[in-house]
Amino acid sequence: MPRASIGTVEKLRQLRRAKDAMDRDWADPDLDLAAVAAHAGYSRFHFIRAFKETYGETPGQYLSRRRIERAEDMLRSADLAVTEVCFLVGFSSVGTFSATFKRQTGLTPSEYRTRHVGRGTALIPGCYALLWAGGFPGTGRDRNS
Repeated sequence: MPRASIGTVEKLRQLRRAKDAMDRDWADPDLDLAAVAAHAGYSRFHFIRAFKETYGETPGQYLSRRRIERAEDMLRSADLAVTEVCFLVGFSSVGTFSATFKRQTGLTPSEYRTRHVGRGTALIPGCYALLWAGGFPGTGRDRNS
């Protein structure tokens, strides 16, 4: 079995650092490619190439997939409107969210909820889900206050 070179190991460490940042900050709508690439110590364009070569998808595709996975969880478990879920998972446009959701799952967010609600525990009330996610929009209160 061939051994990885020190350069390869360091490259993977840097990319993993950036991927961890995306996993940690996935709900931040201001999370952008430049910030994530900085975690890896790469320029934006070099980062895209290296990330895709390593993980098989671009950083944008990875982040969108993670956000949709979180949205699926919320639609199954929380009594929140699709618009609220859209913003809580880091999308800034309901249209983009719905199109991305349908492309990834084959269903619109509403269709997904209809198909999956009622297959487990009761829905978490929306007010609790919003409070857990960082407060109520427009009140100036967040979980760090």
